[in-house]
Amino acid sequence: MLHGPAAKKEEDKAALRKSKLGLKLFFVYGLIYAGFVVVGVFRPELMGVRVIWGLNLAIFYGFGLIILAIVMGFLYHLACSRLEDNLNIKEEKK
Repeated sequence: MLHGPAAKKEEDKAALRKSKLGLKLFFVYGLIYAGFVVVGVFRPELMGVRVIWGLNLAIFYGFGLIILAIVMGFLYHLACSRLEDNLNIKEEKK
């Protein structure tokens, strides 16, 4: 027994904008991550400095990167959903 697709495949009118947004977020995250790498390579002694709550810079920066990635993922999802909704509403009004 075969069944059809779970959802209708339609044209994604927001694909170009979503990909541009994704690339922008990727480069922002990449720059922040590059800062972590640069500090680790050229000033490794700074990674041991206590910055807040008794955490050293390496732990604080590392957890910050993880949290930033999660937050950026949520923001990307929200932005893409709004883009799709706005474009679909404009199409329905035509």
